[in-house]
Amino acid sequence: MKRNIITTSDGSKTIQIEEWNEQYHSIHGAIQEANHVFIKHGLHFFSESRLQHKTSKDLSILEIGFGTALNAFLTVIEAENLELNIDYVGVEAYPVELEEVNQLNYSDLISKAHTAIFNELHQTPWETPCEITPRFQLEKQQKFFKDITAKSQFDLIYFDAFGARVQPDLWTETIFSIMFSALKANGVLVTYSAKGSVRRAMQAVGFIVERLPGPPGKREMLRATKPSEA
Repeated sequence: MKRNIITTSDGSKTIQIEEWNEQYHSIHGAIQEANHVFIKHGLHFFSESRLQHKTSKDLSILEIGFGTALNAFLTVIEAENLELNIDYVGVEAYPVELEEVNQLNYSDLISKAHTAIFNELHQTPWETPCEITPRFQLEKQQKFFKDITAKSQFDLIYFDAFGARVQPDLWTETIFSIMFSALKANGVLVTYSAKGSVRRAMQAVGFIVERLPGPPGKREMLRATKPSEA
C-alpha cells in the first residue's frame, strides 16, 4: 500500500496510507492529539493519582501501535519532567521504515535537544530491552496485538491502533479482553476513539469507561479503568 508523509494542522507530520485514507495520527494535529490523549489524559492522569497516594514513581506502559514513536518520544521527555521511572513496551506488527522516520519533524517541533533520543527510539533492536535514558527503558515487540500474552504487567496502556473504520478487528471484545488481562488492578487504558461500539466492547470485558473531551477535531475520547476487584 502506498504511504505518504503529510503535514497535519499543527505543522507536525504523519504517515498516510493512501489506499485506506487513514493516517497514523490526526490530520488536525499529530502532536496535539498525542499530547491530549496519551500524555494529558493518560500519563499525567495516572502519575498524579500515584503522587496523591504517595505510591511508587515506577510506571509500566504498553503502547498498542508503536508506529512513528511520537507517543514514546513525548513520554521520554515527560519521564524527566515528572521524575518517573518508566518501562515502556511498544507493540507494532509492521515497523515504520527509517526513510520515513527521517522525514518526520517531531524533534524539531517538540525538543531539538532530544533529537538523538528520538532517533534512538527507532534504531534500538527489536525484542531487546534498551535503556534510552536513566529513567526510560524501551522494549519494542514486533507482533500482532492478538498475540500479546502479558498478565497484570502494565499500569497504563496507550491504545493507538488504526481506526475501527479500516481495522475493526482491533477494536473488539477479543482485543480488549487481552488489554484487560495485561493491565494491573486499577490500571488505565486511553484511546483517541469514542465510538459507541468501542465503549461497549470495553465495558463487556470489565472496564469502567468514561468519555472525555477529545483532541482538536474530535468531540470525545475514551479512558477505561480496570477495577481493583478484578
